[in-house]
Amino acid sequence: MDTITLWEFVALAGAATLVGLSKTSVSGANTVSLAIFAAVLPARESTGILLPLLIIGDLFAVYTYRRHADWATLVRLFPAVAVGVVAGTVFMLWADDAAVRVSIGVILLVMATVTLWRRRAASRAAGEKAAGEKKEAREEGQAQGQSGARLKAGSYGVLGGFTTMVANAGGPVMSMYLLSAGFRKLGFLGTSAWFFLIVNVAKVPFSVGLGLIDGRSLLLDAGLALCVIPGAFLGKAIADRINQLLFERLVIAATVVGGAQLLLR
Repeated sequence: MDTITLWEFVALAGAATLVGLSKTSVSGANTVSLAIFAAVLPARESTGILLPLLIIGDLFAVYTYRRHADWATLVRLFPAVAVGVVAGTVFMLWADDAAVRVSIGVILLVMATVTLWRRRAASRAAGEKAAGEKKEAREEGQAQGQSGARLKAGSYGVLGGFTTMVANAGGPVMSMYLLSAGFRKLGFLGTSAWFFLIVNVAKVPFSVGLGLIDGRSLLLDAGLALCVIPGAFLGKAIADRINQLLFERLVIAATVVGGAQLLLR
């Protein structure tokens, strides 16, 4: 890692603030942080520098939304996520910066497109029903999802584990899964908070083994860590005021922006 300039450090500080914001409010905003880190630093090395900052943000998120996690969903996801993390570690053994950027950028854009298509189809179907029927259908759909969506959870889990290991980009993947599963705002934030705290802490030994976290990266993290805190508090304030529709649109929009930035660099 070469010496960074003042303006590059300012850009990284802004991205660290977005990390805090993403952890307590708009989850997809983390892809913007990812893109900034990958633009200022070598993409591969940026993942190791970003990881400790993400864990700091995770701690704030868990403290804020600790009572709203759906542990059944987490237990269902973790085995598949572990497979994805191992696959991502193998990928990182040979991947260069270009491979990291292109792979993650494509994944983010594909996931955003699929989610938009699914939600548009769901909206058309819901528009044909009365309010009471919509509520009943939603509850029935959630019950069916809990009992018969193991394949869906497995595929999202592997993809989420792979992308979070390769470039800390698991947030958009899991956002797409939780939104498609019908999670409301607090359940979404609480489940995401615990998920990423556990997964990111588990990734640390892998990142150290790959040489992505070392003394120099931790020194830079020490200078950026305080920037995460105001972002986390700002995110909490915003989350209390964002309605569900706007919340979901912001998540998807941030995912698209982050994926496009990675591909266009």
